[in-house]
Amino acid sequence: MLNALLSLFFLFSIARAFPLSFLWGFGQEPAVHSYAVAAPKDELGWVDPRVLGGQFIDFTTPRFGEPLNIIISNLSDPYILTEEGFRRYYKSIGFSEECLGLHYGHVHKADLGDGDGRKSEHILARQHYFPRWGTCWESLIGGNHFRAWKQNGTLADTGAWFLAASKEYDSIKNHMIVPNGYNIGRDMLVANAYAGSSWKGMSWVAEIEWREGLLEPGYKGINHAIAQDGRIAVLTVYRV
Repeated sequence: MLNALLSLFFLFSIARAFPLSFLWGFGQEPAVHSYAVAAPKDELGWVDPRVLGGQFIDFTTPRFGEPLNIIISNLSDPYILTEEGFRRYYKSIGFSEECLGLHYGHVHKADLGDGDGRKSEHILARQHYFPRWGTCWESLIGGNHFRAWKQNGTLADTGAWFLAASKEYDSIKNHMIVPNGYNIGRDMLVANAYAGSSWKGMSWVAEIEWREGLLEPGYKGINHAIAQDGRIAVLTVYRV
């Protein structure tokens, strides 16, 4: 009799400790529930322009533009985020102002989703071949160049730089983008940044994060119908 009571007490204790549903499912795979997770709206060091109606393609014409394929994060050296500091930095990686300070070609606009709407490029820099008149050679024989906009509107004042880099033909071909020129121009700039650089006593090195899913691959909406791979390089530049 005592053994029977002890057995009943043991079974009652097990039932209290574990729900019957657990006992019935013992030995089976647990149910897996999936939940929809909203994509983050803010990135570390910059804000996705699409959140507030911007895009990763600039406005070269009313219908077509060039990809914003490089971002310099605001986690970079604060001096880089200033216009003066950025100019020093891009000189260190092989770029400079246009030949004789004269602008050639159409001024591009971009909407970085920062509340400023479509705004004109802050900077246009070209590959600097030689110590003197280096960018004049780029205008003549072609090469790498980029346009830059700063994300500093009232709705997203991150201070990050957004760049549209590409490689172009010479002036005889009206500086048309070379085949695969958007990818080539981006990769050339990124390679120089990653290698480390210096200018007038200041030295920098960059960390690179490659992002996909922000810009649709292909040539839809891209000027000259030149396809690009949709990859964006996020640079964090440190002074060393």
